[in-house]
Amino acid sequence: MPSLTPMLHCSAPRQCINKRYVAIAGNIGVGKSTLVEFLSHTFGLKAVFEPHEDNPYLEDFYSNMQRWSLASQAYFLGRKFRLCREAQEWPQPIVQDRTIYEDAEVFARNLYEQGFMDERDFETYWELYENIRDSLRPPDLLICLRADLRTIRRRIRLRARSMEQNIPTAYIRRLNALYEDWFNSYRLSPSITIVTNKIDYITDLVDRIDILKEIEKHL
Repeated sequence: MPSLTPMLHCSAPRQCINKRYVAIAGNIGVGKSTLVEFLSHTFGLKAVFEPHEDNPYLEDFYSNMQRWSLASQAYFLGRKFRLCREAQEWPQPIVQDRTIYEDAEVFARNLYEQGFMDERDFETYWELYENIRDSLRPPDLLICLRADLRTIRRRIRLRARSMEQNIPTAYIRRLNALYEDWFNSYRLSPSITIVTNKIDYITDLVDRIDILKEIEKHL
């Protein structure tokens, strides 16, 4: 991923930001990590990233989803819970790459609906998730990123993570549908939605200014 350090910075004083916990949500490849870095550099927020590269089950999961679904999702849930607890205690405002809600409401639910996680495992996982969810405060602002299937596939190819290259298109399509359901039902905090199909906030100055103005209104 290109460095975002030389990007355009906000002219407003950073102390004007009144959101201490901003979360970025969206499917694989919609641009979450890029936006997290952008907001981190622009507004001086501490960036908290998805621990996907640390998951020791992930490669096995992509090879055999039914065998490794519960283990992989339980790992993500535990790591995300720890990140959220640490973030709540951090002295400066933060921006987080993917919420703990998505792990359950989108990814685990999809595995269950597609038969990759059986009902007993899903019920066990869901009870754990609800207990964790209820113990955490929600973000002050949720930024929901949307992108169509073609855009997501192209971005997955470009970032060239080997374990993602063989993800079935049907799997990504189902995730997109579940994200739509979750976005539409989310009521835990204020939220905004940004469609990223034609937005290039890495290199395009106009796109960068436009997205900055939209987000700045809420920050």
